[in-house]
Amino acid sequence: MSMRSRSPNPEVRHAAARPRLLIVGCGDVGMRVLRSLPAGWQIYALTSSPSRHPALRAAGAIPLSGNLDDARSLRRLAGLATHVLHLAPPPASGAQDLRTRRLLLSLRRAVAPRVLVYASTTGVYGDAQGAWLDETAPLQPRSDRARRRVDAERALRVFGRETGTQVSVLRVPGIYAWDREGGHPRERLARGTPVLEAADDVYTNHIHADDLARVCVRALLRAPVGRCFNVCDDSQLRMGDYFDLAADLCGLPRPPRISREQARLQMSPMQLSFMAESRRLRNDRMKRELGLMLRFADVREGLLAGR
Repeated sequence: MSMRSRSPNPEVRHAAARPRLLIVGCGDVGMRVLRSLPAGWQIYALTSSPSRHPALRAAGAIPLSGNLDDARSLRRLAGLATHVLHLAPPPASGAQDLRTRRLLLSLRRAVAPRVLVYASTTGVYGDAQGAWLDETAPLQPRSDRARRRVDAERALRVFGRETGTQVSVLRVPGIYAWDREGGHPRERLARGTPVLEAADDVYTNHIHADDLARVCVRALLRAPVGRCFNVCDDSQLRMGDYFDLAADLCGLPRPPRISREQARLQMSPMQLSFMAESRRLRNDRMKRELGLMLRFADVREGLLAGR
């Protein structure tokens, strides 16, 4: 029997004309999506924290308790939504994203969603030594964190082929915003965390959280089948220059510069991993196919917004 011919869960039958969106991982970006959606949507938000239910309801979503690490808690998702926005991170270890696999297994149990948008990472490209990359570049993940994202992308493509769901992938770099917890350089600058000296510095890419939310909505509404999108702004900055700019805008001291060898002695493996890859990303496909004009095309504008 075709996945699309099964009857939906009788507990979640709704008028067919009203789109129903399930947001998986409704954190900061998910809440911005809720504010960006056009009227007329029935919205559900999966959360593993009951304490978040009041905030989700206030934002216009119906909270659903569930945990991507517990397959049994996901059974009620079957047949629930016509559209799914998957923003949840993969597990912290392993080479596979078992969370995404559990989600897809649940969605297979009844009528599959028409559209599924997944937020991946630009880390799937690995190190390009500063070269320009578009979405056709080969995936060369260097960390297990990025390999889990590649695994999720592959599982989603299979799901799309087998169920007819229109799957699209958003490859997202560093997300920032003044009002995003931990999402503005000022906290790091206040700690005096060093950056690499110019000779060792790497290119980095960014997207403002509000623009990312707008991309998510556009992808839900109009992304072509099976497309990947680099979701980044138009800035071309090395990491140290980005933090220098943020320091100047915030009236804080610029961070100290150290060599890569010194960084290996002073920084955590996680911090070093972000300084081991250099790439510049083309975003022409995002603008052209999603019809998006960025509100914060340059990080200078975005870093100042919301102060």
